[in-house]
Amino acid sequence: MLAGYTPQLSARFIPVSADDLSKLRIDRTLAPRQTRRRRMRWWMIAPVVLIAAGGAWYLLVPRAAIVQTTPIVTTYPSQQFVVLNSSGYVVAQRKAAIASKASGRLEWLGVTEGSRVKAGDVIARLDARDVAAQLDSANANIKVAQAAIAQAEAENRDAAASLARTQDLLQQKFVSQSALDQAKARADRAVAGVASARAGFVAAQANARNAQVAVDYTQIRAPFDGIILSKSANVGDMVTPFSSAADSKGAVVTMADMSTLEVEADVSEASLSKITPGQPCEVTLDALPDIRFRGTVSRIVPTVDRAKATVMTKVRFEAIDARILPEMSAKVSFLSQPVSAEQQKPMTAVHPDALTQREGKSAVIIVREDKAAVVPVTPGIKIGDLTAITGAVKTGEKAIVKPAADLQTGSPVRVATK
Repeated sequence: MLAGYTPQLSARFIPVSADDLSKLRIDRTLAPRQTRRRRMRWWMIAPVVLIAAGGAWYLLVPRAAIVQTTPIVTTYPSQQFVVLNSSGYVVAQRKAAIASKASGRLEWLGVTEGSRVKAGDVIARLDARDVAAQLDSANANIKVAQAAIAQAEAENRDAAASLARTQDLLQQKFVSQSALDQAKARADRAVAGVASARAGFVAAQANARNAQVAVDYTQIRAPFDGIILSKSANVGDMVTPFSSAADSKGAVVTMADMSTLEVEADVSEASLSKITPGQPCEVTLDALPDIRFRGTVSRIVPTVDRAKATVMTKVRFEAIDARILPEMSAKVSFLSQPVSAEQQKPMTAVHPDALTQREGKSAVIIVREDKAAVVPVTPGIKIGDLTAITGAVKTGEKAIVKPAADLQTGSPVRVATK
């Protein structure tokens, strides 16, 4: 190329008509055919691949065995002697609503719920100013009566001496017979005066005792040893014997003798032949479910509840526990024979169908996190339909019933739904 030469470009325009432009087309038929064929090929291959992968997973992944289970439970050897079960409530045989025979305003209350009291302890006191004044008046009357006796006795001595002098003077003819008669009458009146004064003294003492009783009525005392269950009045309340006045209280407190606690259980009249007085029992309380108390049928109330067709049976505790309270809900098991303390200890038990043999030893297979766990156990005594076992099992766990021989620890399991 020559230096300084600048090429000259020229453009030539070829005229194109509209008909020629309309004939121009892009052939799109070849590329879509190839794309559709590829898509169809993948749609046919994908199901086959998925089915093959699912089959491989199904064959390689272990399948869970469907099993039936039974619970591991806590039971008691004493339950094998049960002939009848019933329910009831704890009550106190000796219970009282403590009130006052007098009327007055409650001045002092010395107990609260749960207070322990002894027989004769003052529980509460009423305002006693009026009856105390009456007692003071009665004591004063006693002193008046004592003075009257002294006066009457002095008059009696004087009348007796006067009668003796008059008799001497009559013998000496110094006085007439009428003087003697007057002296005798005076002496008789003096004797009667002494008797009257003494009777007045007795009456005054009786009035004083009556006033003292009225004062004592204002002090409310415990009639027996026991525990205060509830209080119905507070300081300042009006207390009347029968709570007849408006806004007045009858009973001040309610107490019970806790040494007389017993269970009142309703027994169906159809099952009455299974129980007798003196029959051993076992009592469980809802408040103390892990403790079993021994008892005895103390008496059977000789009447039938017509509405419930039951007979009330009272069961006495052999030993009173401080945790037992009135009105607790109780369940009573009537036994065929007495049980010992050893027979009342809890034991872990399972249905015999859950026991199996693994490596020559007894075992149960527990379901834990959807897998089987072989747990060696030692079978014990038979308690009803269950067998006692000892081992690393807990109450509430599920044991497999009649497990397959190839079921081992770690095998996946699924509990069958009923």
